[in-house]
Amino acid sequence: MIWVDADACPVKGEVEAVATRHGTRTAMVSNGGIRPSENPLVEMVYVPEGPDAADMWIADRCGPGDVVVTNDMPLAARCVAAGATVLRPDGSELNERNVGEALATRDLMADLRAADPFRQGGGRPFSKADRGRFRQALERALRR
Repeated sequence: MIWVDADACPVKGEVEAVATRHGTRTAMVSNGGIRPSENPLVEMVYVPEGPDAADMWIADRCGPGDVVVTNDMPLAARCVAAGATVLRPDGSELNERNVGEALATRDLMADLRAADPFRQGGGRPFSKADRGRFRQALERALRR
């Protein structure tokens, strides 16, 4: 099963294409606002609005053998602890060795932005190369 934290996910189309090729069921989990897919392998799951409702829904259901697609570090940490493979939209994998560091970096950057109102945004824009890396990473994860 592939679980997608779909609200702000830039690779929903790539997930659907790779999942279809592998015949893998996929759940696009969101608070709403995304168009339903006609693909019978793709289930649209709409959770109630609220802080982290989609994250909690995914974390409560994922497990070993599943792939979770998210850029949310607390969700990634919970999914790794549950035994799932976690991929970020840029194709990087989060696992037991690196999820703690990614979570700490996220917290540090949030503190820095809060301390300096002029430090907003950041990072590089999402690129075509990121999409390609993600597609390859999802292919590898599903083959495993």
